Amino acid sequence: MNQRVRSRIKTKKLFKRVIKRILIPPEQISVSEWAEKYRVLDETSNISGHWSNSITPYLVGIMNTFLDPWVREIYFCKSTQVGGTEALINLLCYILMLMPAPTMIVYPTKDLAKDISNGKLKPAFRLIPDIKKNFLERKTKQTLLRFKRMSIYLRSAETPAQLASVAIKYLFFDEIDKMGGASQKEASPYNLAKERTKTYSSQSKIYACSTPTLKTNYIWRLHEDCDEVRHYFVPCPHCGEMIEFKWKQVIFGEDEDKKLSPYERAQGAVYACQECGCVINNSDKPKMLQNGEWRAVKKRGNGKPKTVGFWINALYSVFVTWESMVEEFLKSKDDPEELHNFVNSWLAEPWEETKLKTSADLVMERQTELEQYILPEWTKLLTGGVDVQENCLYWTIRAWGNFSTSQNIAHGQAFSLKEIERIMNLKYTMADGTEMIVNLALVDSGDQTDLVYDFCTDNSDWALPCKGASKPMQSHYRISKVNKPDSRAYGMDLVMVDGGKYKDMIASRMRRSNGEGSWMVYKDCDLEYAEQVTSEHKINVRAGNGKKRLAWVPKRTHADNHYLDAEVYAYVAADIRGVRSLHLEEYEEHEISKEVPEPDNEYSPEESWIAANENWLKE
Repeated sequence: MNQRVRSRIKTKKLFKRVIKRILIPPEQISVSEWAEKYRVLDETSNISGHWSNSITPYLVGIMNTFLDPWVREIYFCKSTQVGGTEALINLLCYILMLMPAPTMIVYPTKDLAKDISNGKLKPAFRLIPDIKKNFLERKTKQTLLRFKRMSIYLRSAETPAQLASVAIKYLFFDEIDKMGGASQKEASPYNLAKERTKTYSSQSKIYACSTPTLKTNYIWRLHEDCDEVRHYFVPCPHCGEMIEFKWKQVIFGEDEDKKLSPYERAQGAVYACQECGCVINNSDKPKMLQNGEWRAVKKRGNGKPKTVGFWINALYSVFVTWESMVEEFLKSKDDPEELHNFVNSWLAEPWEETKLKTSADLVMERQTELEQYILPEWTKLLTGGVDVQENCLYWTIRAWGNFSTSQNIAHGQAFSLKEIERIMNLKYTMADGTEMIVNLALVDSGDQTDLVYDFCTDNSDWALPCKGASKPMQSHYRISKVNKPDSRAYGMDLVMVDGGKYKDMIASRMRRSNGEGSWMVYKDCDLEYAEQVTSEHKINVRAGNGKKRLAWVPKRTHADNHYLDAEVYAYVAADIRGVRSLHLEEYEEHEISKEVPEPDNEYSPEESWIAANENWLKE
């Protein structure tokens, strides 16, 4: 066969392939249908062989949402053992067969990217004939998978430069919460990778799955910010009501004598339906999952969602029994690190320091019977705090008694320091008419510093400037000096405040019932104040060096915390004025006031001593 004939045959075959590709439309099939028809699982999977949607029916809705033309981003917040990575592989294979285009998968580390490439992706491609024949394995590298019509780029969040190197249509994140840079706004790995999809505009798709870690990390923030959040509801086999599987409904044995092991206590664990109270056994779960459905629990706007969040915990997994989950909980509940893992990996919930969690409702529970501006009868000290903003000032006045008992008697907004001067010098009264004025107020000097310094200089008998410390301090506060030679306040006391420590104390005392040692508010306190005072919570955050530390952070982006800061300053002012030793003053006065009984007759010095101490003989 000469060269000309061979060339004709080659051209003819090429034309046939092109015509076939043009004239024969791609298979009209959903992702879940495709998975059951083509996907094969190897021996490393929990169940090998052909994919079956009946094992993980909740994945059907997630996979099929990927094809909704209006949906651009899908965020799957999940526990372990529910198949999030397998769903990702199904989506990837679907793209390879039916809608090829440049694709990127981002992993937390390069080593993980290589492990997944060799251990999961390549074996999956080899088991599907239509993908295998297009897989250019000889030209493939560990982190660059080449096919006849597209390439898959496997990238590490550790190397940001690689994330900005190529334009892509489909972007995947696996275990996104293990990536760094979640607190950064500009150059985070997530944002860098997302920039690569701009070339494809509205045609691009993003899928990210992960177990959550902290509320401030990627998956929980992205999930909560979605246009629509969906949870999986299943029918109770007894009452038929659609319910969510919730951990609090799992019932297991007591161990009053502390003799049973976690395994023994977990035996016989059942799920109690939250609607009818009937017992749901492990054997009921498969049928319930089959008849389950995704329902929107939160929706923003009236249009179709561009971003969709899915959430599911380990209770939904057919590979997890009630008993195994209870056993895991009992093993971990007394160890903070282990409990942290249980909350994240099994409950699919972000970890937070619940001991120092506050809420607006909790503040409203701290209302007393006293109206605004009225001092409690136990008041010994009045302090104020002022948070300075660019266009206004938030102020608070708090009454203090023995054992740091306190109550907010007034708060509000002012629009000038002159107004603050008037408020802080008003006379506040008790029910019996006793009058008091503010002993000390701290004014935030972080904003409009010179103006605040001048104000405090003119009102030095009751006002001091303060500033939040940039790092945690050993002490709660420290007295420094204003070090601005050109300022009238030069050499004046400047109070440096460890705000975190005072927020700890406020949160702790807020949780006490009204009474001695509690942190209270006046009757009919407004909700805005309550929300601002509880706008932060203390959680684990990742520092720049990768280490975790507990810190007070806003519960949501741009939440106002001005009254909280003002209350911190009022607490510091009370500390400076000796609030912790107020009860000791009462004790000292009592000791001094003890009177020696007057004798009926005059005694000699010796007799006087005996008369004054006559009871010693009886003791």
